[in-house]
Amino acid sequence: MELTYRTDIPHKEDYYYLFQSTGWNAEEVWSMNTLFEAIQNSWYIVTVYDGEKLVASGRLVSDGHVQCFICEMMVLPDYQKKGIGQEIMTQLLNHCKTNNIRWVQLSCASGKKAFYEKYGFRERAADTGMNLFL
Repeated sequence: MELTYRTDIPHKEDYYYLFQSTGWNAEEVWSMNTLFEAIQNSWYIVTVYDGEKLVASGRLVSDGHVQCFICEMMVLPDYQKKGIGQEIMTQLLNHCKTNNIRWVQLSCASGKKAFYEKYGFRERAADTGMNLFL
């Protein structure tokens, strides 16, 4: 396994496969083209390749000044628990720090809370925020 970390937009077929394989699109809500358009509007993206195979990705959506949202932290199941997600998080958070972004938010997948707590993320118990999924 020879991993390469990059900051370029992956091919849409590769990204769609990663998205599907990690369960993010289990209900087939988003098409390949919709997801590709979404990642093109990312503020910053980290992709990880094993050779030519896209095995992980994480991206940021931001106003570039005040706040940032971590989107779609994904690692193929066979590549999980190998430090790949940790490196992606480090690169994403470093990009925020470099650009003086101090408010970083995310939505956590079930069972992944402890992973994000290692980076200082905390639940907002008193003010949980709200979501609307249309």
